[in-house]
Amino acid sequence: VAVAVSLKVLKVKSESKNAGSAGDVLEDDPVGRLKVYVYELPSKYNKKILQKDPRCLSHMFAAEIFMHRFLLSSPVRTLNPEEADWFYTPIYATCDLTPTGLPLPFKSPRMVRSAIQLISSSWPYWNRTEGADHFFVVPHDFGACFHYQEEKAIERGILSILWRATLVQTFGQRNHVCLNEGSITIPPYAPPQKMQARQIPPDTPRSIFVYFRGLFYDVNNDPEGGYYASGRGARAAVWENFKSNPLFDISTEHPTTYYEDMQRAIFCLCPLGWAPWSPRLVEAVVFGCIPVIIADDIVLPFADAIPWEEIGVFVGEEDVPKLDKILTSIPPHVILRKQRLLANPSMKRAMLFPQPTLPGDAFHQILNGLARKLPHPKSVYLKPGEKILNWTAGPITDLKPW
Repeated sequence: VAVAVSLKVLKVKSESKNAGSAGDVLEDDPVGRLKVYVYELPSKYNKKILQKDPRCLSHMFAAEIFMHRFLLSSPVRTLNPEEADWFYTPIYATCDLTPTGLPLPFKSPRMVRSAIQLISSSWPYWNRTEGADHFFVVPHDFGACFHYQEEKAIERGILSILWRATLVQTFGQRNHVCLNEGSITIPPYAPPQKMQARQIPPDTPRSIFVYFRGLFYDVNNDPEGGYYASGRGARAAVWENFKSNPLFDISTEHPTTYYEDMQRAIFCLCPLGWAPWSPRLVEAVVFGCIPVIIADDIVLPFADAIPWEEIGVFVGEEDVPKLDKILTSIPPHVILRKQRLLANPSMKRAMLFPQPTLPGDAFHQILNGLARKLPHPKSVYLKPGEKILNWTAGPITDLKPW
């Protein structure tokens, strides 16, 4: 009965008015407060890679491409490296896809090493800090650990020559070897124009209680079904416990109405898979579906700007079997408040990389993150002849020329 009442109450119109300051995305304007120098690299590090595989423009790791394009025309760009606060090396390290569209990160360490060797031998700025005033966009599953399986990523660790740099990455998990202190966590790329074109009337009733489409077991990449089986068990637990529950609209099928369905749902599950994050997080926020985040210790994108505790529901991985009780016990007024906050246009904008750019979008949130790390402490500048980083650390295969 309680669930039926909740569903009836929740057939409401979306409200664009923000219910309180908790939903305000930070309106910091970093333009004028920092200057970024963009290294000019040979096209083999970026443009030629993209020409070889244009699919990279719509892949969930495309932030590295669009961030490059954004900075080339941004007011924060400076052509004078002597006045730069930050240095950016435009490398498309994730644009190496299999025929089915899966990213292969195995060449990435060699590509990054090659690019850093180039900038350190052609400009003086890397050597004076060994990258401490440089940032790199590394939106792999496990960031600069450059592997899609967590055990292998942990074994590899962050590429040693990036230890002093600031990493802009989709991966974020507290106390994890693949997350550097000071990293900036960003959302994965989701195509803004495609989602905008699939908007349905905002007064459409949200008649689906819980929605999820995706893999529960990845038997192709994980034959034993052990690790991916919900990422530490969460996805498999969702399926095993709720595949027959009428409140849960869950399936491995990906319908053509996927975006529309999310706009008809109250809760959208965002369980971890290979990594804690998922594009579903972006889609849920954009479509006003309350994200149910199942990923212990996740570091969410722009957590200093987006009130995740206010707009989402956090469920521990071990509590997945109780998911139905957890969600049906949330009072309707709490759900309505979360929906009102999600209806705030600035909340959606902060999760997207739109073309053209918009104030407060994900590009600007990254700039905000860089601006907040200024001024650089004096300790980042090395003494003449001082070396900290070990260029030869890591697997021997990483040392092969790229």
